[in-house]
Parts: sequence; C-alpha cells; structure tokens
Amino acid sequence: MRRAFAFVMVVVFFASMSAANPKAYADKWEDLITESGKVLGEVNSMPDTGIPSDMFKKCRAIAIFPSTVGGGFIFGAKYGQGVVLYRDDKGVWSPPAVFNIGGGSFGWQIGGQATDLILVMMNDRGVDGFLASKFTLGADASVAAGPVGRDTQASTDLQLKGGIFSYSRSRGAFAGVKVEGSGISQNKEGNKALYKQDLSAKEILKEGKAKPTAAGQALIKDLQKYSK
Repeated sequence: MRRAFAFVMVVVFFASMSAANPKAYADKWEDLITESGKVLGEVNSMPDTGIPSDMFKKCRAIAIFPSTVGGGFIFGAKYGQGVVLYRDDKGVWSPPAVFNIGGGSFGWQIGGQATDLILVMMNDRGVDGFLASKFTLGADASVAAGPVGRDTQASTDLQLKGGIFSYSRSRGAFAGVKVEGSGISQNKEGNKALYKQDLSAKEILKEGKAKPTAAGQALIKDLQKYSK
C-alpha cells in the first residue's frame, strides 16, 4: 500500500510540474539525453572494456538508461528512464525517443544500487518489440551479456544475429544487474514534452517525424563517431 501511494505521488508530482512549467518539464528530458550521452562516453572511454565498434556498425538500435535505480529486501524492484535511437539501412541515426524500464525480482537480496544500462539491438525484431505496447526482456526477446574490448571480431561474428546485448555499470551493494524480466514501455508524455508534438516512438525512430534537439544532435554525433 505504501509503495502504491508513493508511486501515485510521484506521478502527480510530475504531472503538476508539467502543467505548471512546461519548459522545465521539457528540460528534464533534454537533461536525460545529455546524461545518456555521458554514460555512453564513459563506458567507451576505455578501449579494452568498451563496447566494440562492430556492435555500433551492425546494430539496429541502442537504448541507454542512466542511473536505473533498484533495491529491495527479499523482493526487489527497479525503475528508470532512458532513450532509444534507431539506425536505418543507410546508417543514419534517428532522434532519441524516451522510454521507461521497470520490473521486479524475487530472491535473497538486500541493498540498493544505481545502474547505468545500455542495450544494443542487433535486428528489427528487438526494435519492434520496444515499439509494442508490452515488451519484457528475456521473455519477448533474448538478452545476453555483450562482448567488450577491441579484439572481439572472431567471437562476435556468430553472435551478431542475436537479439539484444546488454552492458551495465553498477554502483552499490549488488555485484551485478539482471535485466531479464524488465518491462520496456514508451514514455509518451516525455516524448510529447521533448518534441512539442504528440508523437509515438515509432514516428520518432522509424518515420522521421521528429527533429533532434540540441542534446539529441550531440548524442547522434557521438554514435556516428563510435560507428566509424
């Protein structure tokens, strides 16, 4: 009951903030895109442990969820917001669309963590799953830990037709992160505030109906650099 009440209060807070100050609400999502770019840069700052360039060259989309929060005692839960960008047949990256990630888990666990999570989608099946009304990692699409470093060509060639590869950086009491069972959904209000239009994620990612904001342009530029 307390958790449900807290969730309702969070929703009411952001709804009231949106109505009272639309610009501040839009800036919240612009800041999310900027933070996503920082996470991507930090993950790739060390060539031996970063995401291989082949993954950027051959993937269909990338999802970045900065500071996804999780925690619990016996029962666990996690929630976060992030962005997804789509790469078309010509190698052109779309503007980012805002998404939510959330889920629960059961097991012997105690503590809390903040996790930067990156998901690399290697085909349109994974992307189309994100665009569906209900999508669960591990159930609707396979998820595997992604390869890292420079010398991964031989080991990844047979894997590039797979579904979704995950990369994470965790801080806190937990040693790792589990993404199986996490639900993905579009954040329609965030996208509307960001682009000043009532656009679906599909219209933003695949149909070219949105123009990237300043933060979006910077993130696209970074992805183009990693894709070379």
